[in-house]
Amino acid sequence: MTNLEEHRLPRRRFLSGIAGGAAALSLSGLPLAEADTEASAAEEPWRMRLSCSSIAFSSLSIEDACKRIADLGFEAIDVWSAHAGCPHLDDALTRLGPNGLCDLLEKNKLELYTFSVYRGGYPKYAKLLGGAGGGVAVRGSTRKCKPEEVAAKTKEFIESLKPELELAEKYDSYLAIENHGGALLNTLDSFKAFVDANDNPRLGIALAPYHIQAGGESVEEAIAIAGKQLQFFYAWQKAPGAKQLPGVGPTDCVPWISALAKAEYAWYVNPFMHHEPKPDEMSRLMKKSCKYLEDCHKQAVG
Repeated sequence: MTNLEEHRLPRRRFLSGIAGGAAALSLSGLPLAEADTEASAAEEPWRMRLSCSSIAFSSLSIEDACKRIADLGFEAIDVWSAHAGCPHLDDALTRLGPNGLCDLLEKNKLELYTFSVYRGGYPKYAKLLGGAGGGVAVRGSTRKCKPEEVAAKTKEFIESLKPELELAEKYDSYLAIENHGGALLNTLDSFKAFVDANDNPRLGIALAPYHIQAGGESVEEAIAIAGKQLQFFYAWQKAPGAKQLPGVGPTDCVPWISALAKAEYAWYVNPFMHHEPKPDEMSRLMKKSCKYLEDCHKQAVG
């Protein structure tokens, strides 16, 4: 086991969230410990763990963004590629490399959770993700289709992911597909089609409530449908400006957290918004949002 694996989050905590009931293995390829049985997990209340997307501080260097995120008390980081000009993932790729990225995260006591690769695509960053210990790559799906075509188009889409899933296998990582307005994956019916068609334990869903709410559907039902295939959860509501964040906007997020607990969601909850304010204001808002989510957790789980 490498030094990186020793300080990273124990992978067995969230491997129960992998889809399809496949035999659970840690990202390092080791079998899960005997102590981590379903029975022992059932004895403990569901624990919410928080991550933060580096794009929240995209005006800062990756070093300063990591420090901000760590100082706010987050356990893990989602590093963004160049969406809206975010420099962090490309800087990690070209300047830091896997060892430099690992050193930076270790210095700040942050786990590497995800790379968001909406710009650039997963293959560009697959080797870096694997070299840094593995994690989840988040990307979009494809264009929206007619409702009667959803099942067939979803199967085609999943088939098209085979090369990327082979990379995920090679680099001990996972691929999570985000739902989005105007995309194939966004309605509850499309979630059902995805879950039914997906039998690859390295493929899952990144759920964005913002887009579910925009379509007038239930976030809690989307969580239930995604089930064990849910690998990323944006705590992100449809509202203007800073009100996109939990605890700042109007949505009662207790039902969301309750649904995640019921689904035994095994990864991180990621408070999120687009069009980020300046870093000091972003820090203030994130602190408020994290406190609110912790309160929601107490109400949902006790």
